Amino acid sequence: MTAVSINRLATFRWSPRAFSSRPVEREKLVALFEAARWSASAGNEQPWRFIIGQQPGESWMKILETLDEGNRIWNVTVPVLLLVVGSRISTYDGNENAYFRYDTGQAMAHLSLEAMRQGLHVHQMGGFSAEKAVKTFKIPVEYVPLVVIAVGYRDDPAILPEKLRQREIQERKRKELRELVFEDSFGTPSPLLTGF
Repeated sequence: MTAVSINRLATFRWSPRAFSSRPVEREKLVALFEAARWSASAGNEQPWRFIIGQQPGESWMKILETLDEGNRIWNVTVPVLLLVVGSRISTYDGNENAYFRYDTGQAMAHLSLEAMRQGLHVHQMGGFSAEKAVKTFKIPVEYVPLVVIAVGYRDDPAILPEKLRQREIQERKRKELRELVFEDSFGTPSPLLTGF
């Protein structure tokens, strides 16, 4: 339950592990990338890049092989895997772009909400080998693999191993706003939140 009324897509955004093998329509995938493309970024650098893998293709298998075992086990039915890469170098002056991770994350938030609008779900994973991704996909040194994203339609949690099935069906939880929003000093809840 949200503290106040917010965008319905944000309230339903969730990262499932039970994915159907049903293919994702081309137009829906393009819409996800378009949503990410329109995200804000420092200096309009747009540092994010995607490597897409669709089942049963070779690129999909290569991305799957970068995942750690805990993620690989439930991704075997996922129809689309995205390797998200960010440019750590500014295109303006060739120096480090201090905001590339933030900006890429923001683009992924846009992509996630568009996925919900399209009737899809995504699950973002940090449990993968960036080193293996660099070697496998010949990623240039100025780019950093940041996350792998599963994209598809939800399926019945019964397809998952027991331990994952229990995690899938447990109630979603969020920290209280007073744990997140401070005023005057770090850790001091803002008076703005009184009554929420």
